[in-house]
This record gives sequence, structure tokens and C-alpha cells, in this order.
Amino acid sequence: MPVGLRLMQKVSSTRAFAKIAPHFIPAMDRTVHRLTRGKVMLSAQMLPGVILTVRGAKSGLPRTTPLACMPEESGATWILIGSNFGRPGHPAWTANLLAHPDAEVSWRGETIPVRAELLAGEERAAVWQTVLGFWPPYATYQARVEREIRLFRLTRR
Repeated sequence: MPVGLRLMQKVSSTRAFAKIAPHFIPAMDRTVHRLTRGKVMLSAQMLPGVILTVRGAKSGLPRTTPLACMPEESGATWILIGSNFGRPGHPAWTANLLAHPDAEVSWRGETIPVRAELLAGEERAAVWQTVLGFWPPYATYQARVEREIRLFRLTRR
């Protein structure tokens, strides 16, 4: 594993990162994504990422959120991890997907209609192990919170 990647994993596991990152990473990603017409997300230099657009659970208005994701081998599905940087409370985008599972992602400059499925039980447990191999800091995030981190599989519609 490259030294830079190991360093980013250590940094992203800290409580300081959990406090600071939610305030600048999404804003930075949205700006760069818009300026590059959907071709670049800066945080994707660490982890693959999508821009999720889903209707708000309460408002019904479109909500756009840059998120790290774990592409699955098929190339037609992605796993979204509702870690909220290891902070208490589920991120709002997870409630939006529960209320409105039909959404869109921007993936490598392409807008793709998707359907979200909340993973549970044995399927969630198996995917969680894959997620931990993909980005080990998720284990630190889970250890910090009492809630079970939500995992969603997005499938092309």
C-alpha cells in the first residue's frame, strides 16, 4: 500500500478529521465537479466517488451530495456507506434514499439513474467486510457510534 494512502487512512480515522471534513470536503467536491462538468471530484483521489441526487425525504426537493462509494465488480452497482465521518446520527442523504429510493448519480461524468436498496442481515454483514477491506477507517467510524452504519446498494435503472 502506498505511503500516502496509509497516511490518508490514519488521518481520516481521527476525531479532528470527523469534525472538520464534513464542512469542507462536500463543498469542495461540489465546486470542482461543477467546474469540470462532472468529470472530477477531488476526494475521488482517495476513494471513488459519486454525486448523488435524490429527493429530500421531507421537502421532496432535489438534494445533491458528493459521496465516497465502493464500486462493485459488475460495474453496474455501487455501495454507499452512511458513515457520517463517524459522527452520531445517520447522514440526511440516507433518510432521503429510504423515502425515495429512485435517484441519480454522476459517475465519471455520466448521469445514471439508480435505485437504492438498504442492505440488512447477512447480505449487509458480507458487504460490510468487503467495505472494511476497501477502506479500513470505516471500522473506526463504526466503533465511535452506537448506530449501525447504513449501507446502500445502488443499481442502474
